[in-house]
Amino acid sequence: MNKPLGLFLSLFLAFCAGSSCVLAERQAQVTEAIIDDFEGEEPKNNLNGESGTWNLTPDNPDVSVMDETVDGGALGSKKSLKITYEVDVDGVAKVGYWTKLQDFNATPYDHLAFDVKGDPDMGFTSVFMVEIKKYKNEERIDKIKGTYIVKGITQNWQTVQIPLNLFTGLFDQTNPKIWETPLLARKNLDELVINLENRRVSKKTGVIYFDNFRFIKTGQPGQHIIDQPPRKRMKTPTRLEGVEYAKFLINRLQGYPSSVFPEKHFPEEDRAFLMTIAKDTWKFFDHIVDHEHQLPLDTIQLGESKPIAPDGWIGDYTNVTNIGLYLMCLVSAYDLGFISREEAVKRIGATLDTIEKLEHHKSGFLYNYYDTTTLERTSYFVSLVDSGWLDAGIYVVKNAFPEEFREQCERMLAGHSFSFFYDHVEQQMTHGFFAHLDVRSDYHYGSFYQESRAVSYIAIGRGEVPLEHWFRVNRTFPEEYGWQNQIPIDREKRTTLGFTYDGGYYEWKGIPYLPSWGGSMFEGMMPTLILDEAKYAPEGLGLNDRNYVNVHVRYTLDELGYPVWGMSPSSMPEGGYSEFGVKPLGAKGYKAGVVTPHAAVLGLEVAPSETIQNLRELIRRYPIYGEYGFYDALTVETGKVAHKYLSLDQAMILITLNNYLNDGAVRRRFHADPINEKALPLLTEEKFFEKDEALSSQKGS
Repeated sequence: MNKPLGLFLSLFLAFCAGSSCVLAERQAQVTEAIIDDFEGEEPKNNLNGESGTWNLTPDNPDVSVMDETVDGGALGSKKSLKITYEVDVDGVAKVGYWTKLQDFNATPYDHLAFDVKGDPDMGFTSVFMVEIKKYKNEERIDKIKGTYIVKGITQNWQTVQIPLNLFTGLFDQTNPKIWETPLLARKNLDELVINLENRRVSKKTGVIYFDNFRFIKTGQPGQHIIDQPPRKRMKTPTRLEGVEYAKFLINRLQGYPSSVFPEKHFPEEDRAFLMTIAKDTWKFFDHIVDHEHQLPLDTIQLGESKPIAPDGWIGDYTNVTNIGLYLMCLVSAYDLGFISREEAVKRIGATLDTIEKLEHHKSGFLYNYYDTTTLERTSYFVSLVDSGWLDAGIYVVKNAFPEEFREQCERMLAGHSFSFFYDHVEQQMTHGFFAHLDVRSDYHYGSFYQESRAVSYIAIGRGEVPLEHWFRVNRTFPEEYGWQNQIPIDREKRTTLGFTYDGGYYEWKGIPYLPSWGGSMFEGMMPTLILDEAKYAPEGLGLNDRNYVNVHVRYTLDELGYPVWGMSPSSMPEGGYSEFGVKPLGAKGYKAGVVTPHAAVLGLEVAPSETIQNLRELIRRYPIYGEYGFYDALTVETGKVAHKYLSLDQAMILITLNNYLNDGAVRRRFHADPINEKALPLLTEEKFFEKDEALSSQKGS
């Protein structure tokens, strides 16, 4: 803040003291904490933090950035920061400025503010990114960041004020405390960054001036990502709770378990064994569906001793992935002979009609969560991967029952364009969009071997994002990324379909593989519900699938010493939901501890004998099998089981069993669609573990 204005406000407030002026609002408007006003002689900012420039392409002489303090500043202040940058090169060039925030607690403030202008003689960008970073946890290893795109810079000084709530990446949604106290997102801030990436800036060489970086309190923080839409309808005429409320919800379902620990005998023959699991798993989708709206409920939690009890719970909400996979489950029930064609068509038609009635975002996509009783949306978020799984389910239905649903499915699909989620600067997909804030998620799907590859495949096949996007997602991360589990092997330039990108792989006991982010089964294997990677990519994704499962099994049994395997994000028997995986399989790697049967079933098609043996061992050792098939999870150390069914996890089990027992029935429906004509080379052409001979010969010459 400039000094004359600050003095004026101080005098004004002093004058109002003792008079009838209302000071509270005025004081809220001027509350501030200066990060750096560039008036001092010391190299550190006002928070005693270091500052400087950064350049991620230092070896390129055509890329540069320089900072200096110069005379003249905003609104009459004496000095300001001058940043001279040059990023006029092909490819990616990222430079900028950083200043340390010293674990600053910004909870008393609601906006980041600064003054900025461009140099009319040297030229300047009218757009750039601002980032705020902090450590995710007390170990100070993982960093999270919030970002905001500033636009409209001119040659005249102007003040930019950014609500801190729009730095959405600072809200770590995996931390339960954030949901209780969202202001925690503003604590322990580590760094403020100006990012001048060449694919974003409007002019690739120029000069920008900054002054008075500060946190301010305006009294108008705005909404944050934890906010939920207000509820407009009561579900019952009088408020019900506990068991009475559960009974009300059960009356809206097709059925409900009658026992927590049913007597069950399994066939010795493997195919019959798997068919038994499939039939029991189907009962969840046959019963736990709202009969009025034909949407699957997300979760049911049975009591410890009986299904309907005070310690039980019924989650009458659903999300977009649940709906998409439910459509595939209806097709699977028909394939497996559990329902007739007539019944499948009836149920699918009712669900599609409900989807079209739901409140949609202006992009055409659904919001991420809905109440299955009232159909109200319960989320402001529009999710990339969830929207992708809904469309995948629609494709499967369209090609399974074309006479009945082709026209309706094509109309629904035409209303969606995944270009909405595509970041043209990073050339990657963002996690989603916060409708109430009108901003994209701060995070991208930057790791290739994870579930988002299925959505990227669909988007490219539909021509909604460029083919190049597939090769701009990281197979492995650069060696200097010290947080990753391994230094990648052979991370060299490769060329596929004319696109050059960085390859590389990890290795465990001689087995090469591309890592997922966390090392979980669902990240790596869920796309195989619809993508026939074994058939079309035997030396690429198909080979990686086999190696990934092999490592998952061997590491869990041999290194961890568990008697059973299969780790993915799942519910926890002790309560809640968390991420689990085989750490070496992840670039970052999740913790171990909880095994979930759906993760084991995902390995069925690449390791059938190991998977079937594992499923039998789960049943033999633990009380993990109920009326609707496998319960969701168990803690290996204690043997405690979560008597819970999740629609998402049950769907992965049923669809995988259908694919295995019926020659890839769901995948065949998906691959029958014309979108595969453009996208299929993405699978067939890339080979992960071979040297790129063309590039090698170029190096030799």
